[in-house]
Amino acid sequence: MSSTDHTAALRGAGLRVTAPRLATLAVVEAHPHSDAESIARSVRESLGTVSRQAVYDVLNALSDAELLRRVSVGGRSMQYELHRHDNHHHLVCRECGRLEDVPCAVGEAPCLTPHDDHGFDVEIADVVYRGLCSDCRAASAVSPAGHTAPATT
Repeated sequence: MSSTDHTAALRGAGLRVTAPRLATLAVVEAHPHSDAESIARSVRESLGTVSRQAVYDVLNALSDAELLRRVSVGGRSMQYELHRHDNHHHLVCRECGRLEDVPCAVGEAPCLTPHDDHGFDVEIADVVYRGLCSDCRAASAVSPAGHTAPATT
């Protein structure tokens, strides 16, 4: 997405176009699933003098306007990605924390239907798949002494 697209997105959401907002969108686009502190650091590197609190305020405003999506995967800090309105889900490695996008499981959004919807009109299903990524799985197959661990059946 170009800065022109970010400008149009901000205007379409009824937000003023500012350098911190444009820089934040660019950083999140370049580094999806970054936490607020990493985003703030990158925005400050890009713009120079902008406070951490200003970037946090921008993240909140862009999330509230649904230009960014907050991703919560448990005990870790909130992470951010561009909001694509595609109802995708996430895979998270329980060892290293790697976070990957994964399309909706099956069917149309929402892809999961609760057993009892308690009268809700369900619009979105947020799913986090947890497991061990391929790198961590490979690393755990090697013992500390550098010997390959016996295969389990």
